Amino acid sequence: MNYDTQVKNRVKRLEGQLRGVLRMMEEGKDCKEVITQLSAARSAIERSIGLVVSANLVECVRAADEQGDETDEIIKEAVNLLVKSR
Repeated sequence: MNYDTQVKNRVKRLEGQLRGVLRMMEEGKDCKEVITQLSAARSAIERSIGLVVSANLVECVRAADEQGDETDEIIKEAVNLLVKSR
């Protein structure tokens, strides 16, 4: 699968966000502030997972459709990936 620039940039922002959380910890910031940032990072990760799975699903369904294959199994696999990520 080819990952587009938008998804890669999203992961780069996540990387920066996590570095910021580590810096906050090293600076001894308040627990509440750290947890708020970690929660924001978790939400961003979950959204990124959804984007990657959905893009992959679209790509796989198109390919299967072009080949005349059934898409039910591909869709089940994508749903399972989303469920596992939770």
